[in-house]
Amino acid sequence: MQERTLAPGQVIPWHYHSMITDTTYCVEGTVQIEMLSPPERVLLAVGESHVVPANRPHQVTPSGGKTCRFLLIQGVGKYDRHPVDPMTWKV
Repeated sequence: MQERTLAPGQVIPWHYHSMITDTTYCVEGTVQIEMLSPPERVLLAVGESHVVPANRPHQVTPSGGKTCRFLLIQGVGKYDRHPVDPMTWKV
């Protein structure tokens, strides 16, 4: 588990994990999670969470022009991270 803070303009860039899930729990601000396959956008308010399953490309940014802070829980399994270009991603 990690605590992360993103200021406006910062991003955890597009990527996916082949073995683990990412669970994001919003602590402050609004967290935006964008996903591919199929395209989807989730906005998390304080106290809300979302699970991105393995093999689903995603990126995380703050929303609303304000800093966001969140807990990132990853597991269970061997950690891996694969960068993705959303313009060329194919299902």
